[in-house]
Amino acid sequence: MRKIRLALVGFGNVGQAFARLVTEKWEELEAEYGITPVVTGIITGRHGACINPNGLDLERALSLLAQGQSLAVLDTHNFTGNTMAFIRTCPADVMFETTPVNPISGQPALDHLRHALEHGMHVVTANKGPVVYGYNELTELAARQRRGFRFESAVMDGAPIFSLFRQPLRGARLISFTGILNSCTNLLLERMGHGETLEEAIAYGASIGITETDPSNDVDGWDASIKVAALSTVLMGHPLTPVEVDRQGIRGITREMIAEAEAAGERWKLLCRAYWQDGKFVAQVRPERVGPNTPFYSVHGTSSFVSFELDVLPGLGMLESDPSPKTTAYGLLSDLIDLTAEQA
Repeated sequence: MRKIRLALVGFGNVGQAFARLVTEKWEELEAEYGITPVVTGIITGRHGACINPNGLDLERALSLLAQGQSLAVLDTHNFTGNTMAFIRTCPADVMFETTPVNPISGQPALDHLRHALEHGMHVVTANKGPVVYGYNELTELAARQRRGFRFESAVMDGAPIFSLFRQPLRGARLISFTGILNSCTNLLLERMGHGETLEEAIAYGASIGITETDPSNDVDGWDASIKVAALSTVLMGHPLTPVEVDRQGIRGITREMIAEAEAAGERWKLLCRAYWQDGKFVAQVRPERVGPNTPFYSVHGTSSFVSFELDVLPGLGMLESDPSPKTTAYGLLSDLIDLTAEQA
């Protein structure tokens, strides 16, 4: 049985869901994969940090956060530094990075991952920023350090998009993709189809935890654009940033436009595309009307869907229904299993 020490940078909804999932699957991880995960450190933006080389009590850590208390009471290392110092100090084999995305530069997550690799850790992130702004650098650094860099949860939560191309689809070349990659706008457009204004739909999304206080990242297409950039960079070998994506959000879509589409048997969806055309790489995010003859028509609520065109498979699709922090946490867990299998 191998003990795998984990350091958690970020402990929000996804980080906490990951802690619960590790606890839930503890016996399964030992029995089926021969690994015993032990979280030796956690650092947060608002609830302090803690390091215990012998392993933290995750249930108590979760309870402390639920009560709004600091994690520092779990610390046995007298740790008082910043995130970089935490990475240097915490004894860990794998660092998990789940801090909020920065669509402009990927920082500070990019520096966190770089620092952990330099200090001999494998790195796993659910953050799209470092994938877009540092994919080649981090991949090369991981190879030099003989460590792994994984990011399955960066797009479509726990759906296995990146590992699909890394393993089962080896030898296939991706020609293009089209998808509904922002589940928030998919829900907003559906609510508007039921008669709500955009503002009313946003308020509903906020009430169930789907939209942020400032919804512009979703409504104006930035989240979709950074996902297009991540898929283009990793799967199509064309490095791209969100500002290079031809972006149009849903702010201009009205209830009247939605009603007109419905009358014609169609629905509005925020579609993401990337493809080559006449030697030029095209990447787009824009609202489009789709009919029942397309797979996008029946993608409801907070679900996501992406369709791939490959040189050997003209049509391959992946649907994720009703994502949650737990589905994102699963992507992190699958990356952990993947990394430890490679090191066996």
